[in-house]
Amino acid sequence: MDTVMLSRIQFASTTIFHYFFVPVSIGLALLIAIMETMYVRKGNEEYKRMAQFWGKLFLINFAVGVVTGILQEFQFGMNWSDYSRFVGDVFGAPLAVEALAAFFLESTFIGIWIFGWDKVSKRVHLMSIWLVAFGTMLSAFWILAANSFMQHPVGFAINNGRAEMNDFFALITNGQLLVEFPHTVLAAYATGAFLVTGISAYKILKKQDVSFFKKSFQVAAIVGIISSIGVAVAGHAQAQYLVETQPMKMAASEGLWGKSGDPAPWTVWANIDPEKQESTGEFQIPYMLSFLSYSKFSGEVKGMLELQAEYEQAYGPGDYIPPVRTTFWSFRIMVLAGTLMIVLGMYAMYLMWRKKMDRPNTWFMRFMLWGLLLPPIANTAGWIMTEIGRQPWTVFGLMTTEDSVSPNITSGQVLFSVISFSTIYLILGLVLVGLFIKVIKKGPYAMDNDHGDSHDPYNEEGSHVIS
Repeated sequence: MDTVMLSRIQFASTTIFHYFFVPVSIGLALLIAIMETMYVRKGNEEYKRMAQFWGKLFLINFAVGVVTGILQEFQFGMNWSDYSRFVGDVFGAPLAVEALAAFFLESTFIGIWIFGWDKVSKRVHLMSIWLVAFGTMLSAFWILAANSFMQHPVGFAINNGRAEMNDFFALITNGQLLVEFPHTVLAAYATGAFLVTGISAYKILKKQDVSFFKKSFQVAAIVGIISSIGVAVAGHAQAQYLVETQPMKMAASEGLWGKSGDPAPWTVWANIDPEKQESTGEFQIPYMLSFLSYSKFSGEVKGMLELQAEYEQAYGPGDYIPPVRTTFWSFRIMVLAGTLMIVLGMYAMYLMWRKKMDRPNTWFMRFMLWGLLLPPIANTAGWIMTEIGRQPWTVFGLMTTEDSVSPNITSGQVLFSVISFSTIYLILGLVLVGLFIKVIKKGPYAMDNDHGDSHDPYNEEGSHVIS
């Protein structure tokens, strides 16, 4: 394989692996903040224990996630130096704010939250976890501001072959950011919620600490259903923005080669042949693509062949059609996983409304256990569609992927780093899973000793000096 393909494989592997951790941290931080708020308001010690138990998983995930993020940044400088030079002036400000404000905010108040139990007032301690939750969300905002520029460049001027920012306000009010941010953050909340409901379902099935995990399940299920429905609504807004700014990605996600006709049907299934540039065996739902694109049951959507001709006129000769099968099926995998999350969440609400959580169905709890995999599947498929569907562009309309790769690296060097990174990720993954299993097996009541026995080595040292 050539350098470009190997660099793309490395970008995909580092980004996908890193993004297993980010939404879990964002989602768990919110849930822990809610649980601790209930403890402060109601004085129920079980909510405090819930915050501490789920907080331990949050801290493990946060620590491993930071390491994976460092590796991701390293591969940017190593494999994508031309791209980094091109967008450096634009990305510098949001990424600096993310590191200096958001990450520092998270790190500082995580420290207060870990060591502040019984050392600061309840309200100050509660404020620290809410600031952690706010910091994780703020961090996502600045990262997505940079990504949104790649999808829809705004607030810049080209000077000396580089994109230089000339309007910071335009960058942070980019229309792409305004639809991408809520969609991504709500998906992160759903990820944390389904992780908690899944682990809780497992412990309920095992009849271990049932009261504790039923309460955890109920809090997370409410967050899960609200955020899952919110993801769908925000995704609808994002699809409409896609029609305006990246119509080729929208057409590829539908396997739509020619014009859709008016009204446009939504294709559920199709056999896509990129070589013949046709889709056959389609199963379609009438009117739905028009509604998805324009919020009304009429309106035509442009196909890839028509857009290819327009792009050639605008950008010159070239192939502007992205990998269609990958874009088409990743979109459907994301939608299917999101739909299942809503169905599971609504049934959980039904059980809670009918007060049937005391005797939950075994089959439903098994579904909820495996349901913790749905958000990572939806998140991964969504990002694959977002990034693959933008090809051949790295920065839409300005810089292609082929022009973004570092000019002085060899395919052998990239292959070596791909193998090295993959090995590190495998080790990190095993460490994370091992630590998660250890904490889950110990359960919430083993946490009492962890927090109750405050070991201070300085006291021992002091006693030796005195003696």
